[in-house]
Formats: sequence, structure tokens, C-alpha cells
Amino acid sequence: MHSMQAGQILQRTCQKAHRPNHKKECKKRVSEIFDEALFKTPPPNEDCPICFLRLPLCPSYSQYKVCCGKIICDGCVYADIIAGRCIEGICPFCRAPATTSHEGAVEMLRKRIEAGDAIAMDKLGFRYSEGNGVPQDFNKALELWHQAAKLGCARSHCGIGGAYQKGEGVEKDAKKAKYHWELGAMGGDVLARYNLGIVEANAGNMIRAMKHFMILAGFGHDESLNKIQYGFSHGHVTKDEFEKALRAHKESKDEMQSDQRDTARRWLDAHSDAAPR
Repeated sequence: MHSMQAGQILQRTCQKAHRPNHKKECKKRVSEIFDEALFKTPPPNEDCPICFLRLPLCPSYSQYKVCCGKIICDGCVYADIIAGRCIEGICPFCRAPATTSHEGAVEMLRKRIEAGDAIAMDKLGFRYSEGNGVPQDFNKALELWHQAAKLGCARSHCGIGGAYQKGEGVEKDAKKAKYHWELGAMGGDVLARYNLGIVEANAGNMIRAMKHFMILAGFGHDESLNKIQYGFSHGHVTKDEFEKALRAHKESKDEMQSDQRDTARRWLDAHSDAAPR
């Protein structure tokens, strides 16, 4: 028998004998690599294409314009309206008139989808999920979300995870819900990561939960800062970690704040029926 053949037989014998140990070590390493990706701070929100300030963390403080596919902060959306320079409904970026019906909005979303717009896919998916302007259809919602997710839309993973959590269009599956929230969190979706923090906290995994909340606090997420404060008062977060979260939260808030945005929020609060949110 050649020495190479003998070596190969010996290697296979060794692998077979030590397979349980190798398998355990490999599984541990895979888990470590996954966590490295999961808890890596994702990039911040993109900037508003008009004022060039970072878009607000809260989706309801900005608008997706189906006419041009841009996401614009409320400060820029309502600046001309508040100043009386234009009527409501004109896109501040491309100056196209807004549609006034659900049917028109759905038609424009479909056109954006034909152009490969992942956000439009996600938006139409949520319309099907809620029955907003289209007949409620969970299967169609999932189809659109999966298409959008393949194109890099992290928010769609949050929708898919929610479907598995509630059993809408699929069988309830907590593991699959968590998995899609993990994918969404790695892509930068705030709600997906917040959901993970809640899941981990409910399971008693406070260290992992606080890691998620610390990342979100660094992006200016108020609810996550409240969770960290709770964690500090119950011994899950150190004083240094809490102070670091406070500083990061404030810095992030300052980056997203402007007088124009503050004026828009006050105007919207006084005109709650000014625009669909």
C-alpha cells in the first residue's frame, strides 16, 4: 500500500473517530461568525436627497415618493407648503403631482416595481398585507417581500418575520420569524433589530438583548434607550455602557435634527389630517 493511500485511510479513520468533537467545534464557530455579522453596527440611514441630512429613524417622519422613488424627510416635504410657495401634493424632488387615490398609488407602485424598485415591492407588499387599496392577500404580500429582500430591502425581512410570527400566509414559526428579523437587522432595519431585542429579553438572554438595544440607541432609537435604562437599573448594563448609550443617542439625534424638520413636526401636529402617514 502506498504511503499516500495509507495516510488518506488514517485521515478518514481519524475524522470518523473524532467526528462528534469536530462537529461541535464547527457548529460553535459558525455560531460565532453569525453573531459577528449580527452584532456588527450596520451603516446609518441614507441622507435626504434635498437637505442632505440623515433621514429620520422613524419611518413616519419621512415619505417614500412613488413618482421618483426617493425617500424625503418631512422637513423638505412640507417646507414649501408651510411657506405657502406651493400647494400640497407636489413632490419636492421631481415636482410631479401626487396621486389622490389608493388605486392611483397602487398603479404607480406597480410601475416602480417594473423598474426593479425594491422599496416599491416592499410598500405594495404591506398594502396587500393590510388590505390597503388592494384586496388583502398574505400570499401576495410574502411574494413581494421575498422579491424585495432578494434585491436588498432589509425592511422586507421584517415583514416576512412578522408573517411567520402571526401565521399570516404561512404556518406560525418562531424560529423562522427570528431568522428573518436577524437578516433584516444585519441589513439595517430598525424594527427587525428591536423585535430581536424583545425576543431575547423575553427568553432571558439579557446580554444579547442589550447588545441589540445598544446598537439601536446609537442610531437615536428612543425605545431602545428606555430599554437600556431599564437594563442599567436591573444590573444588565454597566454605568459606562449606559453613559456611552446616552452620548451616542444624543449625537445621532443631533445629526438628524433641523429647524425645518422641527417646524414640519409642529405643523403636522396642528394639521393631523394634512397627509396620509
